[in-house]
Amino acid sequence: MKNLSFLIIILLLASCSSTKFVPEGAYLLDNVKIQTDNRKIKKEALEPYVRQNPNSKWFSLFKTQLHIYSLSGRDSTKWINKVLRKMGQAPVLYDRGLAMRSEEEMTKAVHNMGYMSAQVEKIERTKKKKLSLTYKVTSGKPYIVRSLYYNIEDHKIAKYLTQDSANTYLKKGMVLDVNVLDAERQRITKYLLSNGYYKFNKDYINYEADTVRNTYEVDLTLHLNLYKHTGAEPQEHSQYAINKVNFIADYDPMQTSVRSSIEINDSIHYRGYPIYFKDGMYMRPKVLLNNLRIQPGELYNEKNVQSTYNNFGRLSALKYTNIRFAETQVGDTTKLNAYILLTKSKHQSVSFELDGTNSAGDLGAAASVTYQHRNIFKGSERFMVKFRGAYEAISGLSKEDYSYDNYREWGVETTVNFPRFLFPFLTSKFKRGIRATTEFGLQYNYQIRPEFSRTVLSGSWGYKWTQRDQRVNHRFDLIDVNYLYMPWKSPKFEEDYLNDEKKNYILAYNYKDRFIVRMGYMYNYNSIGAGLNNNTIASNSYTIRAGVESAGNVLFAFSKMLGLSKNADGEYSIFNIPFAQYLKFDFDFAKNMALDQRNSIAYHVGLGVAVPYGNADVVPFEKQYFSGGANSVRGWSVRSLGPGTFPGDGNFLNQSGDIKFDASIELRSRLFWKFQGAFFIDAGNIWSIRNYESQPGGKFYFDKFYKQIAVAYGLGLRLDFDFFVIRFDGGMKALNPEYESGKKRYPIIHPNFKRDFAFHFAVGYPF
Repeated sequence: MKNLSFLIIILLLASCSSTKFVPEGAYLLDNVKIQTDNRKIKKEALEPYVRQNPNSKWFSLFKTQLHIYSLSGRDSTKWINKVLRKMGQAPVLYDRGLAMRSEEEMTKAVHNMGYMSAQVEKIERTKKKKLSLTYKVTSGKPYIVRSLYYNIEDHKIAKYLTQDSANTYLKKGMVLDVNVLDAERQRITKYLLSNGYYKFNKDYINYEADTVRNTYEVDLTLHLNLYKHTGAEPQEHSQYAINKVNFIADYDPMQTSVRSSIEINDSIHYRGYPIYFKDGMYMRPKVLLNNLRIQPGELYNEKNVQSTYNNFGRLSALKYTNIRFAETQVGDTTKLNAYILLTKSKHQSVSFELDGTNSAGDLGAAASVTYQHRNIFKGSERFMVKFRGAYEAISGLSKEDYSYDNYREWGVETTVNFPRFLFPFLTSKFKRGIRATTEFGLQYNYQIRPEFSRTVLSGSWGYKWTQRDQRVNHRFDLIDVNYLYMPWKSPKFEEDYLNDEKKNYILAYNYKDRFIVRMGYMYNYNSIGAGLNNNTIASNSYTIRAGVESAGNVLFAFSKMLGLSKNADGEYSIFNIPFAQYLKFDFDFAKNMALDQRNSIAYHVGLGVAVPYGNADVVPFEKQYFSGGANSVRGWSVRSLGPGTFPGDGNFLNQSGDIKFDASIELRSRLFWKFQGAFFIDAGNIWSIRNYESQPGGKFYFDKFYKQIAVAYGLGLRLDFDFFVIRFDGGMKALNPEYESGKKRYPIIHPNFKRDFAFHFAVGYPF
């Protein structure tokens, strides 16, 4: 209680000191509001016209930086005052001139929305040295388009627009919104640029609006003017076709793009396309043509130009791509010659990584060397091979029972990525219509611990493709084969954990040789496509991820068809190695909503179900779910929550499940510099489908699961460098499903920091 009182006093003192540096006769701009009498006029649309905003608030509540600034002394030469002022934010002094300008621009904006008689009034309210400002919008009656006419002097363009009239934004009866009128200009321009009108721009389109006397009705006319060239009579707009397409493979972007100035030593012609180069052709000509969307003889199309940019931009063998057009006279017709200017990237690289590890207090190190070739077969194929080694000292094991006390790992993995869809029977039209990659991978990993040694050998064949707007991404794993081989297990480990299979069924299942032959599909939708960045506060967006995978079905059908016999555990096996069989479904929805320029709310809901069947009673550990950790319920450490009411027995393998539910909500706020803060609430748990003896209380029941959902809350600090985020989160348990009742079930009421707190360090946002 004393601590709470002390905190309240500090906050009151800080509040009183916020006007410390506000001179006499001036006012601290305390807050700004926008009020409108029309629901169709959104306050969010008018906020950009406010020219002066009050001091920023953390979490939309606290003007912390202003208070930090106010803690500084008046002597600006002292170092402590310099530091406090640099960390803080000077008070925003009310500027009546900026307020009047905001009022004028807001009035113009509302007029542009079609409310020509609208008025905006600024209302000032002062209290001591603070001022609250309100912009009150009175919209009045909107102007409505009574009739709509088109005056298009270019007859050929008139025919095009008639064919495209169904897509127009202009309708009789619409509000005369200038923003809609401008959007129609841009739409027409984009349409004509896709139909050969290379030189067309929206300045050739204007409007004439005649108001009907004593009414709020308007007769609207769209004018599309003829092409005007300096010193020449207006004429119809030229429609351009592509004449030739030329490739220049060794273009230096520091040079001018004039053809005569580009250094060229040799050239080849492939299917009628000239390809110029300097020191030898580093890419197969077929690859260039497969990614080209600009075709000779076709009308100029801005969409095809952008598609060509996108296609060449994803080729790792290229650093830059530029496309230039030059007019040329062919007979009586002016056409365009296209020049595809390509800049070669650095094809080969070697990188080295060194990591420190800490597994429950056991320290270790890992190192890896990676070699990449970004044009291995001269088709922009990306080849990668990575060698990895790790060592960790393991404590807590008896030297009498285990001959050594360290963990060692060696591994190698390699992938080859082809920037196209490698699959038979697909048409060229389909392949050209999507941006796809095909990936083949192999991996070998050997681990040796005091308790056991394990070898993992895997191979994969998969596809990724993106639709043109880059909002939807697909991944299809055609086949992914994993072979888990356990060549050795310590007798002590087997005696303590594996021999009693009835009690340790899950543990024993995951420490046997096994095949996992799976295939899967993942769908990912991002509402803002390629515009998404790490700064979630700056965007309103949502993502949907859904996936399904299955394993063992083909092998099970093969075993049944051949009448193979089962082993002693009742499992079919291939080469005396049993295989896993399961179905797995995952769904995740996440949304970010901006509250203002500095604050946002983000939330997500995730569901997952993995069902073992047929040849298996357990889902392999690598495919099971766990709860707790930096990306789950953050009041629990990683893999320490659930399943169900199971409190854990010190073995993390038993704290895994077949069903998962996760939900989180975060209030995120920019603090200062690259620092961001967050207040979060998490909920979730995992459950098993079957009743396992080693997981008492872990089975899912429809009439009980909602009582077993854990809840946590906490604070986070993030360093957002745009290209990556470093995150520190501290979570406290609020509701602990391990207990059915009592104080320990509700730690939010009876908190114990040592028992209920978990700290997490991670890279990237949790969702």
